[in-house]
Amino acid sequence: MYKSLVSTMPNSSKDNLFVLVKSLSQSEKRHFKLYVNRLDVNSDAKFMQLFNILDKLKCYDENQILKVGFVTKMQIANLKSHLYKQILVSLRMNPVNQNTRINIREQLDFATILYHKGLYRQSLIILEKTKTIALENEEKNIAYEIVELEKVIESQFITRSIKSRADDLAIQSKELSAQNLIASKLSNLSLQLYSYMLKSGYAKNDEEKRRIKSYFDKSMPKFKFENLGFREKLWLYKANLWHSFLIQDFLSCYRYAKKWMDLFYENEPMIYANPVWFIKGNSYFLECLYLIKHQSMFENYLLKMEKSLEHISFPKNDNVLALDFLCCYSHKINGFFLNGNFAGGLYLVDDILEKITLHQNRIDENHVMVLYYKIACLYFGAADNLNCIVFLSKIITNKNLFVREDLMCFARILNLIAHYEAGKDEDLSAQVKETYNYLTKMNELHEVQKEIILFLKNIETVYPLQLKHAFKSLHKKLKPFENQRFENRVFLYLDIISWLESKIENRPIAEIIQEKFKKLVR
Repeated sequence: MYKSLVSTMPNSSKDNLFVLVKSLSQSEKRHFKLYVNRLDVNSDAKFMQLFNILDKLKCYDENQILKVGFVTKMQIANLKSHLYKQILVSLRMNPVNQNTRINIREQLDFATILYHKGLYRQSLIILEKTKTIALENEEKNIAYEIVELEKVIESQFITRSIKSRADDLAIQSKELSAQNLIASKLSNLSLQLYSYMLKSGYAKNDEEKRRIKSYFDKSMPKFKFENLGFREKLWLYKANLWHSFLIQDFLSCYRYAKKWMDLFYENEPMIYANPVWFIKGNSYFLECLYLIKHQSMFENYLLKMEKSLEHISFPKNDNVLALDFLCCYSHKINGFFLNGNFAGGLYLVDDILEKITLHQNRIDENHVMVLYYKIACLYFGAADNLNCIVFLSKIITNKNLFVREDLMCFARILNLIAHYEAGKDEDLSAQVKETYNYLTKMNELHEVQKEIILFLKNIETVYPLQLKHAFKSLHKKLKPFENQRFENRVFLYLDIISWLESKIENRPIAEIIQEKFKKLVR
């Protein structure tokens, strides 16, 4: 077993300043020091001494800082707050971090300063130019702020065109307000559905499906599609996509993910202005292709996404790089799931663990757990059950029940099977009982899970010569559930049917899935 496989994700310090300092690249640190040293008086400033100490520490230790003697315990909180602010100012001024949104905000700040100095005409000139840029880049919230400031200035600075200007600004303010309201309602709906997905996963039954659909229909704002801009359409497609995922309508997922992705390719400047949503749109589209098992399109679009992310014009900030890692590696694993080449995907594991460590302060726990589960499935498919158990234990020992409850439930089922396959069945009965109780508590005990747990519970009483018959019997019971919308959720996480067929035919599960894949692509 590789050493990296048994190591846990390192604990990062919870001190916000320390995390910020450690997130800085070498060029950002150089820029910060140049920014601080622009005035000689700052070279020996206490906040600079604190920065240098934090930069050298491997983990945050306040006692270590106090021992140096340049700051007292009473002063350190204020000093840390000052340093935090100075780093943020430096990062804002760094050309690497400049983007359209920050530049628009900066121009709005300049116009506000000119307004307070009574230089109304100069302020209006900047605002008009900045508003045009904001509207071109779909920054309608900032555009609305600009219009509101223009209205304030026009009410104090009388011009010959005041009548037409007043009408124009009033109309523009009303239109932007209406568009922002629709975008806000759609984004609220999208966020609520996404939150539901993270907590509970797919709908478990018809009642839950009806509840989700009722909430979706009631929360959907009224609008005319032709009046929607890029931003409003983006939120609309996102809300519909999450609704489709929750009710397991994967063809509808495909349609809305495709609309989301095409929206960007039809508005290319938006790709570079909103790189995060571009990556996510491509990622969800690939997820849909995986779920409907369209291998050729999956491979083509994965390659297309990777090329787009590698393009010289594509933003390369820390947030984008972390998201790039999550999406690309998750779908690379999915590609191996599709064709059944589990062993071929194992080369990704060490790289994934290294990148989890690299991006640990930018990746939420849910995404890490999903990656662990996918790695566990890779090992299970490659018949390396011990390493499969290692990664499943990382999920099962996670005490945060608000992180993908369904994922944690299926991890426990796979854990039972992996223990059985590895011959570690000395305490299988206790594990079966614990898993049964857990699934009952989580309201996740459905027919497929019941049959699997009952089978594993009784497996110890089955004579070796009767094992094949027992596997055939379970296969016969589970096969009808494969195409049932709510009972087939377990098959989205783990191909139980192929595992049973591998036991019946005494062949590796990878070989069974590869045969199915070949039939599928003919």
